Amino acid sequence: MMKRNLLAALLLLTLAAPAFAQAQPPPKPAAQDEFVPVNAPINPQDTIPAQRLVGIAYGFIWVVLLGYVWSVRSRLTRVEQEIEAVSRRLPERK
Repeated sequence: MMKRNLLAALLLLTLAAPAFAQAQPPPKPAAQDEFVPVNAPINPQDTIPAQRLVGIAYGFIWVVLLGYVWSVRSRLTRVEQEIEAVSRRLPERK
């Protein structure tokens, strides 16, 4: 008898669970003071010229990269000159 009541209660809970899950109220729409996504620009002047910004960004990166390479080259030349000066001052070993 106890098992029958337990199985009946379990069956009732299993069948009633979807009904309880659907009883939730639908989400409320966003209020005017909350974020509302915009699908299209309101005004054509509000757009950002992406091609120009990407070109400027790539140009900036290339200028920085070339400046870094030039800096490394000049420092390496200076070190090579110092090594030559030191090697000239040392006596030759055989």
